[in-house]
Amino acid sequence: MTERKLILVKRRTRLEELIVRYNTVQQAQFYIERLGADFSDYIQEDQRYRQSIQLAQQQLSQLGRVQVIDREHVPNFIFGEQDIVVVVGQDGLVANTLKYVTEQPLIGVNPDPMRWDGVLLPFTVEDLSFIVPDVIRKQRALKEVTLAKVELNDGQYLYGVNDLFIGRKTHVSARYEVRLGNSIENQSSSGIIVSTGMGSTGWFKSVMAGASGIVSSAAWQKLSSEEGVASVAAAESRGTAGRTDFTWDSPYLYFTVREPFPSRTTAANLVFGKIHAKQPLHIVSQMPEDGVIFSDGVEQDFLEFNSGVHATIGLAEKRGRLVI
Repeated sequence: MTERKLILVKRRTRLEELIVRYNTVQQAQFYIERLGADFSDYIQEDQRYRQSIQLAQQQLSQLGRVQVIDREHVPNFIFGEQDIVVVVGQDGLVANTLKYVTEQPLIGVNPDPMRWDGVLLPFTVEDLSFIVPDVIRKQRALKEVTLAKVELNDGQYLYGVNDLFIGRKTHVSARYEVRLGNSIENQSSSGIIVSTGMGSTGWFKSVMAGASGIVSSAAWQKLSSEEGVASVAAAESRGTAGRTDFTWDSPYLYFTVREPFPSRTTAANLVFGKIHAKQPLHIVSQMPEDGVIFSDGVEQDFLEFNSGVHATIGLAEKRGRLVI
């Protein structure tokens, strides 16, 4: 254990975020209760999370050297090759941590099983006393997770555990050129979503459900027959919405275009497709300002994507490793 560190990743609670905004607990309470909400829920969540972090530190300190880092410092933290990462929080914290580690095993801990379902949080704090030794002895199974990666022509890059979003900061239309294989077209839309297998139950699922619902509606069928309207996304969604083979370790990604708008200068045919090792997705920005690419819903951690910038999206060269 002399070379190994146990990295404990934590986040701010909702109460701590409110205190940052309103300076004191009393002012935060006044704001929440004025809106008719139950402030005691914020207090209980905060207390339970603090207790979980304290217990986790106690458990881990008996097993090795512990270093605690906050969520906002994870992007700039350098993880050692032999480190073991323990994340105490919600699923989103696990995902946002996973994209910054390399081969280190990650243990997801649910601080409050009565509050959070925790798809990526199979363990409780009390489990750490035997889970971590198992990981050290390599006697614990690991689940590999495929990551997405976007690289810009200026050398910048960003990983995505669940998904990547390419579009505008605001709700105005994004303009860009998109290319997949031999297909290429100019588009205007509310953005592109690239999903991993892990993200298939999130944003990707909602987009597919919406497209499938439109296709099955009588109004759409009538419109299609009368005006010859067709949608690649809708057609693909019929065969994809209910699929179960898009798993966490699937060696491919899917992209979907949100609200594509066909016009004299833009098309809406290349709006859904599969990305794999031999077929990356290429996007060239045509947005003079406010073009962005961010991952896993963290809008603060983004790449600027303005006119002329070329993005290549494909499978990451690394995979996440979740302890199960």
